[in-house]
Order: sequence, then C-alpha cells, then structure tokens
Amino acid sequence: MKRKDFLYLSGLGMGALMLPDLSAFGNTIDPLQALESVDVKIKKELADVALNAARSKGASYADIRIGRYLNQFVSTREKRVQGIANTESYGVGIRVLADGCWGFAATNKVTRDDIAKAAEQAVAVAKANAKIQGEPVQLAPQKGFGEVSWKTPIEINAFEVPVKEKVDLLLNVNDIALQNGASFVNSVIFAVNEQKYFASTDGSYIDQDVHRIYPTFNVTRIDRESGQFKTRNSLSSPMGMGYEYLTARPQDKVSGIVTRYKGRYDMLEDVKSAALNASEKIKAKSVEPGKYDLVLDPSHLWLTIHESVGHPTELDRVLGYEANYAGTSFLTLDKWRSKNFKFGSDKVNVVADKLQPGSLGAVGYDDEGVKCGKWDIIKDGVLVNYQAIRDQAHIIGLKESQGCCYSQGWDDVQFQRMPNISLQAGKEKLSVDDMIKNVEKGIYIIGDGSFSIDQQRYNFQFGGQLFYEIKNGKIVGMLNDVSYQSNTQEFWNSCTAVCDQSDYRLGGSFNDGKGQPSQSSAVSHGSATTRFNGVNVINTARKI
Repeated sequence: MKRKDFLYLSGLGMGALMLPDLSAFGNTIDPLQALESVDVKIKKELADVALNAARSKGASYADIRIGRYLNQFVSTREKRVQGIANTESYGVGIRVLADGCWGFAATNKVTRDDIAKAAEQAVAVAKANAKIQGEPVQLAPQKGFGEVSWKTPIEINAFEVPVKEKVDLLLNVNDIALQNGASFVNSVIFAVNEQKYFASTDGSYIDQDVHRIYPTFNVTRIDRESGQFKTRNSLSSPMGMGYEYLTARPQDKVSGIVTRYKGRYDMLEDVKSAALNASEKIKAKSVEPGKYDLVLDPSHLWLTIHESVGHPTELDRVLGYEANYAGTSFLTLDKWRSKNFKFGSDKVNVVADKLQPGSLGAVGYDDEGVKCGKWDIIKDGVLVNYQAIRDQAHIIGLKESQGCCYSQGWDDVQFQRMPNISLQAGKEKLSVDDMIKNVEKGIYIIGDGSFSIDQQRYNFQFGGQLFYEIKNGKIVGMLNDVSYQSNTQEFWNSCTAVCDQSDYRLGGSFNDGKGQPSQSSAVSHGSATTRFNGVNVINTARKI
C-alpha cells in the first residue's frame, strides 16, 4: 500500500473537530503505523521474563498479556468531516496467584527490566491481598497449548483501506440522505484491531489477531410546519470482520418492507431507505396501547436478548459479585439446580458461542488461555447453564472454564465477560411472511431503540426504530410511539414461533460496559425473526 494513499487525508484529523476522549483509546499514531507488528519471537521472550520473575517471587500461577490495541475513527456530518483519528495502546498486563490470592500489575514500558518489575509487583499485590482474603482462589485446571495462533478470517484489513476512501464513502452516504429529504445526517466508520499475545505458566503461548468493524449513521427529518422531528439509525450490525463487510452482494440482502442485511452491508442503499423512513415516521399514526402479538426482527431482538438473557446469565451477577452497569440477576442458583426452571417456552433455545464466524466475540482463546467453544444456556425453555471462567467453574460443578474471560486492554485485569449469546433459529421451515400471515393484531418491529431494565434483569421496556401495524395477517401501515413492557420470564414464555435458519442474522454491541473501573467489550447476538404473543404495548407519547 502506498504511503500517499494513507496520508492524503490524515492531516484532516488535526484540523477537523476531533472525536471526544480519544485518550481513552491510546496515543495518536500515523495510519501506516497500524500496519506494523511485533515479532512473535520477541513477545515469547518477553513473556518468559514475566513468568520466570513471578515464579521466582513465589507465584503458584502467572499469566501475561502483551497487547497492542488499534482503533480508527472516521466521522462525518452532512458535507463535512467531523474527525479522523488513529490510536494505539501498547503494553503488558501480568496476573498472578500467590498465597491463594490474585495480584495484577501493568506497564506500558515493554522492556525486559520493566516487565520483570511488573511481575514482581503483581506478586507483592497478591501476597498483600492474601492477608485479608477469606478463601483461596480455586482455579480450574487448564492444559497448555504450546505455541499457537488464531486470526479473524478477514478478506480486507480495514486499516489497509485508505482514509480517503472511507471519507468519500461517508460523504456519499450523507449526500444521499440529504437528497432524499433528511434534515441532518451523521455517519461513522469504527475499526478495531486487537493484537493479543497470551502466555502462562500452564505452558501456553497464544498469539491472536482480532478484527472488528462498525459502519453506522443517524438520519434526522424535521417537519417545519408541525415542528416534529423523527430519526432513523443504520440497520448495520457491528461485526467481527474486515472491510469486506461494506461490500454487500445480492445474497446478503433480506427483502421485505425494509431491506435488511445478512453478513454484509450496503450503506448507500440503507441510508436512502432511512431518509424515506424518517419522512414516513412524521406522518405515521400513534399506537393505541394494549396487548399485541409482536414480530421482532433480529435487528431489534438482539438488544432484548442482550439485556434479558445475556446479562442475567453472567455467573458473577448471579452470585452477587458484580452489580455495576447492569445489576445482579434473578436467575439464582436454586433455579438452575432445580433443572426445571421454565425461563421460556419450548421454542426458546439459547446458546453461548465464542467461535461463530463474523461475530464480535469470536476468538480462538480467551484472556485466560482457555480454548473457546459453544454451550447451551437455555434448552427447550429451561435454564441449563451460565457463563463461567476459571475461578468460577467449581461453583457450578464444572471441571473447566467455559472460555469467556476478557479484558478491554493490557492495563485492565481480565474478568468474566459475556460471550456471543444467541437464540437458535426454528427447526421447521418458516419465513417472515408466513409468520405475519397468522397474526391478527400485532406489531412488526425493526431496529433497536431505547430501553430500560431493572437491577435484577427482570422487568423491562424496549422501543425500536421502525414499527408496522399488522391486521388480519397483513401489514397495514407504520406506527409511532411504540414500546413494549414485560418481565423476562413472562416475555420468553410468550414466544410462539421462530423463523428458520435462512432468516438468522447477527446484531450486537460494539461497546458493552461492565465493572468498576468500567471496561468495554464487544458481543454479538443472533436470532431469526421471532413472534411473542400478548405482549403489553404502551404509547410513549402519552402524558398523564
């Protein structure tokens, strides 16, 4: 790749309005620096320094993560560039067990001496913590894998695509929106590359190269006469892919009242639709509150899965160890031990999957060196498992970790994070059109919106992007001001049908927060279009 291709617009990053709080992502770098890499032999040598230093000070176990985290942001609004930034965060995090207690230390000075000092500091922290530790850490056994590697199977590295090409795309997106009636539009491309090296005293030396991308926009339409305004966001999904995500093919498009996308995304097509949708929403009637059968598109349902299934099955929340950002969980151990807690109807089958191609959570190994896999969370409507890491596995009778430990960066300690949590498609052939044909009084919801859920992940309320009224098996028009209310168990037990695998798609969160100090992770949630009967719908515009 020629240097001029990268630097043609790199200067705009200084002159344009920069994106907020870039320091949180690391130091600003030249785009070409993102293509550089650290020799894996050097990383192994540095890892051995840390492991040997930790053992020499009395650690019974140690692991090291050498991390290089690259972020690129390209942001535009209407006819101008808002900001361009390329950042890098590079350093080392060392975690140890000593005297039965965890210790952690990190450094951004990636030298032998500084790494050895950090390892010694981690052991000192562990020994100090052990004086007030109630019970020693029970770490599930983990075999070493030797020297192995894993890489996101991308076709086009987003960091190799010239910034000018991305800017041209986004400004074209904005122009199409304005031509089709939008009053305002902003568009962004986020790209992430995590270059992670993990080594442990178990005997693993794991080199991973993880890629993610998220193109998105927001369109606003203002009606000058009434003073009303309506918005419509992109129907893209953040993905564990390269820039090829933005090269949609005919087979990647899901036809219907609104075109949706499966596997790849057409940003130009979607923004034209978004501008027209925003205008339609101005004229759409307000929903009449009451009970409706809901037909939920995967672009909407992913968020309901995330909040009402993903978070409450995190074992640390179940145990009360974690309550930040999302509360604890109503799915207590007694419900799981009963082996018959009816979380949902028999149509509800939810799996955790750290390997699903294209997903945000896909990696070969987690941040504890555990090989990733797939397991059931809800089976035929019954709660059968949680999400657990090495020091939690024994609590639910597991002999090994489920491989869902993650840290957002080298300077943060790894802890339990949500794997991809997905509702499995129906086993019988069923299309969206066939599902709608059987609905007498319902609402078809596309796209995610605002939500609220209580601190036990039980009572909730969800909005969306687009709402279509269904009467006697037909879509009869657009609705406004729709939000549905339920509780988790009641909602999932109202599930009566799930479309087949041909409709299965991924949604997800590019930045899912958890913990204090807070950490962010990326996670996908898949489903096919799903029906829920008799759900309470409220009108969000009504005032008491």
